[in-house]
Amino acid sequence: IFPEKDLLHCPSKDAIEAHFMSCMKEADALKHKSQVINEMQKKDHKQLWMGLQNDRFDQFWAINRKLMEYPAEENGFRYIPFRIYQTTTERPFIQKLFRPVAADGQLHTLGDLLKEVCPSAVDPEDGEKKNQVMIHGIEPMLETPLQWLSEHLSYPDNFLHISIIPQPTD
Repeated sequence: IFPEKDLLHCPSKDAIEAHFMSCMKEADALKHKSQVINEMQKKDHKQLWMGLQNDRFDQFWAINRKLMEYPAEENGFRYIPFRIYQTTTERPFIQKLFRPVAADGQLHTLGDLLKEVCPSAVDPEDGEKKNQVMIHGIEPMLETPLQWLSEHLSYPDNFLHISIIPQPTD
């Protein structure tokens, strides 16, 4: 029996592909005002999807690499595509506009993002660490530049999916 209450049931492979491409377009809108994805041809979109579906990294990356580039003078993307998931709230995820570079030119870090978007995750009242911040099952240092994380730890949909998990007590 499919767990309808826990998982979204996708009616077809086409629906999954459409959702994936929608996420890619949303991420590119945040990073490049949609300029990169809009300049791609339909065959490039298909190559992204087929590379992902068939577990062919080289096929996927040949196209996705273009979505990870930015002009050198800009020091990073326009905004970082991210979603923060917490097990302790009713909201499915948090997503806001957040720039990788501060107005003074300093690179924003994972810690900066969390302090602004989800302060309870990193600043417990009593000073004791209550949460783990996980990306791809690892706990990156809060000092890690967000631009670097976005380029190197984004999921195939080009979003950083960040999980905030209660610290294990054992």
